[in-house]
Amino acid sequence: MSLTSPNAEGSGASYAAAGVDIEAGERAVDALRPFAEKATRPEVMGGIGGFAGLFALKLGKYKEPVLAASTDGVGTKVALAQAMDKHDTIGLDLVAMVVDDLVVCGAEPLFLQDYIAVGKVIPEQIAAVVEGIAEGCQAAGCALLGGETAEHPGLMEAGGYDLSATGVGIVEADAMLRPELVRPGDVLIAMGSSGLHSNGYSLARHVLLEIGRMPLEGHVEEFGHTLGEELLVPTRIYAKDCLTLAAETGVRTFSHITGGGLARNLERVLPAGLEAVVERGTWTPAPVFKLIQTRGRVERVEMEKTFNMGVGMVAVLPADDVDRALAVLTARHLPAWVLGEVRRAGDGPATSGPGSRVHMKGEHPRF
Repeated sequence: MSLTSPNAEGSGASYAAAGVDIEAGERAVDALRPFAEKATRPEVMGGIGGFAGLFALKLGKYKEPVLAASTDGVGTKVALAQAMDKHDTIGLDLVAMVVDDLVVCGAEPLFLQDYIAVGKVIPEQIAAVVEGIAEGCQAAGCALLGGETAEHPGLMEAGGYDLSATGVGIVEADAMLRPELVRPGDVLIAMGSSGLHSNGYSLARHVLLEIGRMPLEGHVEEFGHTLGEELLVPTRIYAKDCLTLAAETGVRTFSHITGGGLARNLERVLPAGLEAVVERGTWTPAPVFKLIQTRGRVERVEMEKTFNMGVGMVAVLPADDVDRALAVLTARHLPAWVLGEVRRAGDGPATSGPGSRVHMKGEHPRF
């Protein structure tokens, strides 16, 4: 039995007919190349298009270097970018989620590599996404060393995509920030978030779009712009702010406030025997948090374990460094304030659930 088609030559199956357009992929690479080439560092060797990204690490600059690595994505926020057909900020979110994890231990981000899975390659869409990634890398001071765009027809719809990235940073062993450095009496300095950042979007979409039936293009008075614009505000990138703060003060460690909220992420940087007290009265969360809470009748405990509630990063440092830290962050145009303190476990009344080492006290003003 013959396995060849009886049809005319050229009418058989092809990769393109199966949904993978190699030529479109090549056009996408050409379209994103100018953006990627701007996000570089002197250590980068070669350019876009190789099989591997090359980074010449100059070990002579370091005594005992430690490499730090982080991998993350953006989650269901991408669904909003696709619904609004606006793809130039989601790459900023991706970079922020990766590099702001690296600086928690004091590591300087060196490079990032992205992975974008699409249902169908649309060169202009991919270029917009990578433009945001490149802009984020520039803001963080790292290189976009390369990446991969994979077309998955039949698995994802045309126009649909998801993305992730891995970043690598470096820190001197004796300069690493870590929980073991934290002491009783240390102060928590909050750095304001730009909004929801990239966590809690499954709940936000459920409450605002499904329960509230709010249109993405609808103007919201409290925001001064549309709901969609508010939900796509990119995640703040704190990398350079944190590295500057670590260089100019005695920061013990940082806590990147992502999934799990303030309490769970602060607990990750507390050594055994210590706990933290967070004073809600020191800040007012942005209107988007109140909107979600009221429209969905979401309980406070659920809000605080799902969203950052207006705090994107926390520095833990000695009390003597507080004034200097606030001055440094203010000079960098970053909202910052004293959030609370670290104390010995059991030194004060418990204000959270049993077993918690982060106590949330008081009420938010005007919230």
